[in-house]
Amino acid sequence: MSDPKPAPASNTAGVEAAQPRRAIRSFVLRAGRMGSGQVRALQELGPRFVLPYQATHQDWDAHFGRQAARVLEIGFGMGQATAQIAAARPDLDFIGVEVHEPGVGALLREIGDRGLSNLRIVQHDAVEVLQQMVAPCSLAGVHIFFPDPWHKKRHNKRRLINPLFVELLASRLAPGAWLHCATDWEDYAQQMLEVLSGCSALQNTAPDFAPQPELRPLTKFEARGLKLGHGVWDLLFKRQR
Repeated sequence: MSDPKPAPASNTAGVEAAQPRRAIRSFVLRAGRMGSGQVRALQELGPRFVLPYQATHQDWDAHFGRQAARVLEIGFGMGQATAQIAAARPDLDFIGVEVHEPGVGALLREIGDRGLSNLRIVQHDAVEVLQQMVAPCSLAGVHIFFPDPWHKKRHNKRRLINPLFVELLASRLAPGAWLHCATDWEDYAQQMLEVLSGCSALQNTAPDFAPQPELRPLTKFEARGLKLGHGVWDLLFKRQR
């Protein structure tokens, strides 16, 4: 993946106006157990690496203390893959968005253990983060790995990847920037392919599904699934210039 050059903001008023306050969310907050290490990481590292949600475009250069291309990840889970990617690409800055506190604590532990300085966390709804905190045409990439498939048909409406959300995502990508999604649920993979292909601002880098890009590490959960014969589908689209 090549890093896109910064581009001037485009006219995204139509996308902004089309974003209603959502009644249906793609996640459900559940209580999770917090280990002592996660609690300690939240206390010691949270003030530096966890940014409060603010309904205004952020000065990311100030947050990271430098100018660099920035990649936003939505729903990083327990954060192991996020930390691996950030460690492998010190030239990029990463913004991880997650609502579940145990995952935030786990990623903070990874940040401390690995000595990472190119990663910040926002513990909030990703839709609102994109709408309010991220300026149009400002991201070098977006990662969405293994989002909740909401596999029961009556719950499909909760899936994160839908046409309106993808338009919002595309509006935040700089020309040439990438959108990388992955799922282990075939029905959701087909829906993702259809929705992403239907966004005129995005172009598929593959005929349909992409080979696993080198930047995305193989997780333990994914490795177990592959051994059991489960499939994994990657989709790699780019914002057209």
